[in-house]
Amino acid sequence: MFSVALGLGAMGAHAAPRGMGVAPHEQDPSPCAALVARLPNLQQALCEAAALKPTDGRSVQGRRLYARDVVGPDSRLRVLVVGAMHGDELSSASVALHWIQHAVQTPANAHWRFLPALNPDGLLAQPARRTNARGVDLNRNFPTPNWKRDAKVYWEQRTRKDPRRWPGPSPLSEPESRFLHKEMARFPPHLIVSIHAPYGVLDFDGPGVPPPQLGRLYLDQVGIFPGSLGHYGGVHQGMPVVTVELPNAFRTPLDAELRQMWMDLLRWMGERIAPTVAPGPPFRPGRPG
Repeated sequence: MFSVALGLGAMGAHAAPRGMGVAPHEQDPSPCAALVARLPNLQQALCEAAALKPTDGRSVQGRRLYARDVVGPDSRLRVLVVGAMHGDELSSASVALHWIQHAVQTPANAHWRFLPALNPDGLLAQPARRTNARGVDLNRNFPTPNWKRDAKVYWEQRTRKDPRRWPGPSPLSEPESRFLHKEMARFPPHLIVSIHAPYGVLDFDGPGVPPPQLGRLYLDQVGIFPGSLGHYGGVHQGMPVVTVELPNAFRTPLDAELRQMWMDLLRWMGERIAPTVAPGPPFRPGRPG
């Protein structure tokens, strides 16, 4: 495993994530009250300790998108972790927040950027819903080749126009998918970890050797879909995408299992991803223009 260090590394407790475009002079309330009330296995103290920072991203309904950077020493490897792309997969946001705690304790030689709740409108809806506030499945809204033809055909013929899987009117039509797309450019990750539920497997798209398992989740590659993050990032942008499919959308794995998943992820990164990163001084993403 690549080396592990304790503490926050280069990020101060109150530092805004580099490149996240925090709006000046704007005070956003903490998102923790809403998240703790909605998410499983999330206590106020853990959420507050995550020290989420407001970004320049907003949802359809105007909710602020939050992020957290954790930067290890000598961090050449950049990892983007995304939770709650589907709002009804509550456990995915909880796991992302728990993993922030693990990253602070054992960041390894990585610059982590966490987006725990990409779809806050779906997450906080009553009841929670997969899609965003405009009814778009964000994980079918990325600009894969031939999106206009393939996404429509897949939705109409394979899902029989399932409203929970509508890809939207055009690629990147939604503010949430546009925000993530922009993050992929201004924080170009060597690895994307996208947390979902409830299929209880690992999926992998892109170059390199996939992880065989994380904790009790084993690799079971399920194919690619028009407009998905794995298809766009992994296949067409060359950014390996690990999709963690938790076994339950409403319960997280036990804390010991969450830690084992984290340690397995670090071990695989050290063996398979870190050696592919070019040597040289660490890249520090700047603020967007």
